[in-house]
Amino acid sequence: MATTVISTHEALRDVIGEPRATTARKILGSIDEHARTLIAHSPFCLLATSAPDGSCDVSPRGDPAGSVLVLDDKTLVLADRPGNKLADSFRNIVDNPHAGLLFLIPGMNETLRVNGRATIVSDAPFFDDLLVKGKRPQLAIVIEVRELYMHCAKAFLRSSLWRPETWPERSELPTLGCILRDQLNLAEPADQLDADLDHRSATQQY
Repeated sequence: MATTVISTHEALRDVIGEPRATTARKILGSIDEHARTLIAHSPFCLLATSAPDGSCDVSPRGDPAGSVLVLDDKTLVLADRPGNKLADSFRNIVDNPHAGLLFLIPGMNETLRVNGRATIVSDAPFFDDLLVKGKRPQLAIVIEVRELYMHCAKAFLRSSLWRPETWPERSELPTLGCILRDQLNLAEPADQLDADLDHRSATQQY
């Protein structure tokens, strides 16, 4: 059976149809009261960026709920916390400032999507408001909101993401130490790598 490739907007619409009028209307250009509430209660978001050549990256961002600042109805701020220093998101933003955010709230099937223009800053008056456990971030990402809208619950309902009874047992999955040992052909045993990783995760969060 031949593979059918969709390569035009017209062909895509022939398959999926057009969105409802209300779907297009739900896309806002600023942060309203409901979005402020959801952002204040979200401890986790995904940051999507892309390089000029179109290659993409999605980075998880987590902090205590309320850590993402809403400066005004067009501006969000995300603190950067210690990571692997590959700086994929930052390098992309330097070259291509377009960015997308997906805010998640545990137990809530709907998500908040934000698209806008990102800027990296190393200091600003609001940095004192980004402290967690007394630690000040070295960098922050300022997002100028261009689009904001709610995403429906279907993906979370289909995946049963928040239903613990559907989750696999952790013992069924490889640990990060095991994965790194095999992928990088390391000599250290997996349990030693896991112990080192656990220690760094516990002591170098901020």
